[in-house]
Amino acid sequence: MYRYDEFDHAFVHERVDQFRDQVERRLEGKLTEDEFRPLRLRNGLYLQLHAYMLRIAVPYGVLSPRQLRQLAMIGRRWDRAYGHFTTRQNLQFNWVKLVDVPAILNALAEVEMHCIQTSGNCVRNVTADPFAGAANDELEDPRPWCEILRQWSTLHPEFSWLPRKFKIAVSGAAEDRAAIAFHDIGLKIVRGPDGKNGFRVLVGGGMGRTPYVGQEIRSFLPKEHLLSYIESILRVYNLHGRRDNIHKARIKILVNQLGIDKFREDVEADWEATHKDAIDLPQDEYRRIMSYFTPPDLSPRPIRDEGVEQRRITDPIFANWLKHNVRAHRVPGYVSVIISLKEPGRTPGDASSDQMDFVADLAERYSRNEARVNYTQNLILPHVARSDVIAVYEELTAEELATGNNELLGDMICCPGLDYCNLANARSIPIAKEIAKRFEDPVRQELIGPLRLNMSGCINACGHHHSGNIGILGVDKKGTELYQISLGGSPKDDAAVGTIIGPGFRAEAVPQAIDTIIETYLANRNEGEDFLGTWRRLGAAPFKEALYGAA
Repeated sequence: MYRYDEFDHAFVHERVDQFRDQVERRLEGKLTEDEFRPLRLRNGLYLQLHAYMLRIAVPYGVLSPRQLRQLAMIGRRWDRAYGHFTTRQNLQFNWVKLVDVPAILNALAEVEMHCIQTSGNCVRNVTADPFAGAANDELEDPRPWCEILRQWSTLHPEFSWLPRKFKIAVSGAAEDRAAIAFHDIGLKIVRGPDGKNGFRVLVGGGMGRTPYVGQEIRSFLPKEHLLSYIESILRVYNLHGRRDNIHKARIKILVNQLGIDKFREDVEADWEATHKDAIDLPQDEYRRIMSYFTPPDLSPRPIRDEGVEQRRITDPIFANWLKHNVRAHRVPGYVSVIISLKEPGRTPGDASSDQMDFVADLAERYSRNEARVNYTQNLILPHVARSDVIAVYEELTAEELATGNNELLGDMICCPGLDYCNLANARSIPIAKEIAKRFEDPVRQELIGPLRLNMSGCINACGHHHSGNIGILGVDKKGTELYQISLGGSPKDDAAVGTIIGPGFRAEAVPQAIDTIIETYLANRNEGEDFLGTWRRLGAAPFKEALYGAA
């Protein structure tokens, strides 16, 4: 895990002091809201429906126990004793007071955290595979490259005022668990023709009003040229991206209008014309950053633990949790444990201050002082000895955090929606809770099998509805909240944008509509076929007929 050096500490504390002065001037009336808005957004502070919201960067989703405890303290002291984990592996506090924000930023700086560039038209928090450094299918740990990109992009003099916000994700494993195809730039570590690792580079992915799956701009980029090539992509975007229309300002629009071949041609021309040696990272600096990500010292242990196996046989609830929320580790005898924040009846992604303290304790005792956030709004203990799995499960059960629904229907992604966000058109949290209640039976979820259900309260798609196998979008139709349903999306290697299947439903009808979709799938699937496979085989017709009747 990266540790701040002397420059980092000084820089972050100076930013806190600057913003404290800006807040004081705003409170004294010396700055208007229009003047203050760009200043607060540069520090991750939004003005929402009911209060200010502060978005805290969690680079590549990694948290130490000390940082989790500090977040818990901030929630208790300055918010309502909880926070909301987001699809960018960040944490949001939804009820902060403007006068308290400088103190919150100072408390974050004490544990090497900040809110810089969690908003604004700049490179946002760089995300990664949440199992990085632990996954058994990993070619290379992507986190050092995320850190390199984070340091390079922070207050970059040329790219701090891009046409629109910019998001990067990096994966180093065989399975894409970072949704790289739905990012402005997606990077996958791959083996090159010379046997060395490099990057497959995707560009122009994204959700929102006009969703696109990213397109390949380079099948292989040598690692040593990552920064110079990314800089050329951003430079072409900065020069040619639209600034006259916020809805057409993302790089995905530029790539789509030019075509990937023309965009690639422009990037390659710029790249060849630049001084790569002056941009790309010196080896000494690369090695320095790599040293912060040395894997924990894990001595191999027996893969099979008799206590775990016996409990699996005799306890079906434990067996369900073990199957879905425990993943294989690269070191024999270890696992990664997913802590579901999707207990039926709770807001997806929310964690109380007490729960954050609790997870910090678990990370300290069982996971080599490390926890993770994934983009599906859950927490992870990445390095747990298999012999400790029962103890971890018992403690999670006592805190009602042992829901075994990872990547099942109950593991919904959900944005805050109209309960908090002033951009939202419709509520999302109450609908998600009703769906979770309808499908809370673990036996039924197991019968349904793997299924990604995502929900957004507006077209901005913070809930990633476009990439859900089932996606729900809240819209406003003449003052009535309606919910469009799309089917067939995927955030993984087979990335796809879901297809809207018909008119929207009123809020009270949405859970039954999802039930109808599920029953149609179960009635039509082939043996061993998941929801996405059935959709791709049959198309929309049987689902439309079940929902709307024969044409």
